[in-house]
Amino acid sequence: MKRIVLFAFVLTFSLSVSGAALGQRKAVDFGALEALNAEAAQGKVTAWLKDVGKSDAATQGALAAIWKQSERSILDRVADSLALGDPVAAKLLNDARDANAPAPIVLPAVFKNDKQAAFFRANLGLIYARALTNRRVYEEALDTLKLFGAEQTADPAAYLFHRAVCEHAMLRKPEATKSIVRLLEEGEAISPDRYKTVATLMLLDMHTWKDKDLGDIARKMDNVERRLDIARGGPETQRQQRDILNRLDEMIKKLENQNKKKPGDPGDGQPGQPGDQCPDGSSGNGPPNGVNPSNQGANDSANANGSSTGVVDTAKFKKLVSDWGRLPPREQQQALQQLTQGMNPSHRTAIENYFRNLSNPALNRK
Repeated sequence: MKRIVLFAFVLTFSLSVSGAALGQRKAVDFGALEALNAEAAQGKVTAWLKDVGKSDAATQGALAAIWKQSERSILDRVADSLALGDPVAAKLLNDARDANAPAPIVLPAVFKNDKQAAFFRANLGLIYARALTNRRVYEEALDTLKLFGAEQTADPAAYLFHRAVCEHAMLRKPEATKSIVRLLEEGEAISPDRYKTVATLMLLDMHTWKDKDLGDIARKMDNVERRLDIARGGPETQRQQRDILNRLDEMIKKLENQNKKKPGDPGDGQPGQPGDQCPDGSSGNGPPNGVNPSNQGANDSANANGSSTGVVDTAKFKKLVSDWGRLPPREQQQALQQLTQGMNPSHRTAIENYFRNLSNPALNRK
């Protein structure tokens, strides 16, 4: 019961967010999407097989066997039917599903071949993109889906869901929001609960995104890591790495500037002027109210033994980011303590939260 109430709350909130994101549309841009039922889908593939000269008894028998598998999804049965009638489609899908095969870097020509039936191309494209999405090859999956519309496929909900997954993973917030809104509004009647639940969570996740904060950098790092995992270490990955380093430099510089105290400022160790007041209401000529002078150094920007200035060491920060995933938990904690020793508490917390995100990248994904 609690799960149902929570989902209802999340869904209600997500729809309100999506409405705001799209400018409170007065009318739905498209009509309600419809999925093909098993009978209609089988009729479509049967007609396509006949058009491509695959109406022999053996092919028809294999087709009938595929469509008797009622426990499988319609899209899976369409996939097998297309592979049955076209060896290019069969190889394309096998390669896309093979986790050990190299990730594709160009779109197959078949998707742009106008001589092929639109039903064949659109559904083959969706099934191909779904397989790539499962392997986290989001770039080519999204490029493939963009060639077709949801209404051209046997399963528009699957089209919108996998498109949203790609857009969300690639940090394309406006596009992902639009895809999710269509899924939740126009595809509501045909979408399985798992699609709607995950889509809603993605929408809520994006609602918390902020530009140029620690979470933004962590998400970008996660995307670079994904690209390296699928052997995408080329110019685009290098560009994203440079962008991350530039963002880190900006953040570190900001922290350094915040830690620099002007003479006469409260907490700089210099005597204040007569009449100055500290933020806690004290005069500024002595320790703040309730603070023991003997402990003040440990609470300020310098640590207890006076060995730290409280300023982030840029080189150490970058090296720890690079080495973080290879360090055992105990060494991670020791390195983090050394890096943040003597820092202002609020800055130390921000840095610690950043490295926690590196430890658990799932927090920044769907």
